[in-house]
Amino acid sequence: MSKISPPKLNEVVRRLIAYEAASRKSADVNGFGGYRVCDKLSGPLGKLIGVVGFHALLSRALALASAEVPSLCALAVTPDGLLGGVDAVEAKLDSRTLVDGEVVLVSKLLGLLVTFLGSALTLRLLHDIWPKIGQLNL
Repeated sequence: MSKISPPKLNEVVRRLIAYEAASRKSADVNGFGGYRVCDKLSGPLGKLIGVVGFHALLSRALALASAEVPSLCALAVTPDGLLGGVDAVEAKLDSRTLVDGEVVLVSKLLGLLVTFLGSALTLRLLHDIWPKIGQLNL
């Protein structure tokens, strides 16, 4: 099993969220960057592990993240593997707490991917989804 340091993982997650925030279209009503990162991961991972597998993985990441950031309990994973309740969480939280929650959630998701797929395959997946983001290291 691959072991990664949380600071490196959090750095990668912050870069992904920042990239999504910067590339977001003005018509995009959802400001939750973690949602967009999870959404972009759902397609390729859905092909790899199936929609049910991605649902289980995201549900576990959400449970782990909610233990650290209780306000994330308002989120739920829909049957198609997307995050529901994002608007309610955005309305309740100040921007700093929201960003911290995003980082924790996506870090838990990527941490599970590293555990199950390994660092090399996880990085390859991230580079395939975000080819313009530059070098990522776990």
